[in-house]
Amino acid sequence: MSIKNYLILTKKYKAALSTIHTVYRLINSTYDLKNLILRLARLTCQTLSARNCAIVILDPANKKVILKCATRHNAKCVVSKNSKVFNSLERRVIRKSQAYRSGFKLAVPLIADDLIGMIILDNRKDNKPFDSYDQEILMTLGEQAVIGIRNLQLYEEQQKIILGSIKSLVTLFDTRVPCAYTHSPYFSRLVCAIGREMHLDEKGIQSLKFASLLHDAGKVDIPIEILTKSSQLTEKELSIIRGHPVRGVKILRHLEAIRPAIPIILHHHEKFNGTGYPSRLKKGQIPLGARIMAVADAFEAMVYGRPYRERMDIPSAVKEIKKKSGTQFDPKVVEAFLKVVKKIDTKKYLKLNK
Repeated sequence: MSIKNYLILTKKYKAALSTIHTVYRLINSTYDLKNLILRLARLTCQTLSARNCAIVILDPANKKVILKCATRHNAKCVVSKNSKVFNSLERRVIRKSQAYRSGFKLAVPLIADDLIGMIILDNRKDNKPFDSYDQEILMTLGEQAVIGIRNLQLYEEQQKIILGSIKSLVTLFDTRVPCAYTHSPYFSRLVCAIGREMHLDEKGIQSLKFASLLHDAGKVDIPIEILTKSSQLTEKELSIIRGHPVRGVKILRHLEAIRPAIPIILHHHEKFNGTGYPSRLKKGQIPLGARIMAVADAFEAMVYGRPYRERMDIPSAVKEIKKKSGTQFDPKVVEAFLKVVKKIDTKKYLKLNK
């Protein structure tokens, strides 16, 4: 081997080692499968100087494509779900579960007990064919990718089980609490939409989702006469109502899976100016998730109505939220809420009848 080729090969392996380290950090920092394979595709293109890269995730049971990410010219990314296998190269990898290299195409299977996907490269930027070293590096990257993909698939399956259990728990609570005092099924969607607008990561969104479903769990033992009372509450009745976040936390605190949501549940009735309950926290002392919940909770109460409050139309409710920005609500959360409201058909989104 010439010195020139040796130096080229050394440079290539150094880049590959750096990428493997980056992949390792990536699979330990993301909780979203779509985001993971998109970033893996870009990294793979960059490392092996490929023009195009596709990462295909398969259902091991029937070998159907459940997720596919394709990068073209290291810029445009297309992510599709539940697509079909059209490419003959994809069919070949599925059939043989072996790496394939032929000139300007290179493919490796992703195997974890069974075939769970593949990585396919197409055309090098220098217009040279892929060689055995490229294949070796791609196989190493593939092994790392398998770890990340399987971990996230198991994580997603676990989250589905947890979410199913939480929904069952919510149903149990709702049989005790009158429907006029429970949240709509779309409340959680609104809360999470605001969270995404504020660029929360997937774990943050998951905590918001759990909190949005369970934040009123403490109302389960409040007398129905208080919950349905349309006239002004007495001081004693107000005290009982205001105790529901603490009671909710006492009910839920032993559920390890929802622990990150506990501070949101506890403080979702705090106000930005420090006049809320139960702890009279203010501004940044209030967890961000609780500040988000406060806006969504107030908005939904206005547009759906409550036994103690007439239903408002959407523009009036939005106006009221804006009016209380900086006092009851965090201005940054209100700003994100207003962006969400502009982006969606709120009436359709919340399934309002009128």
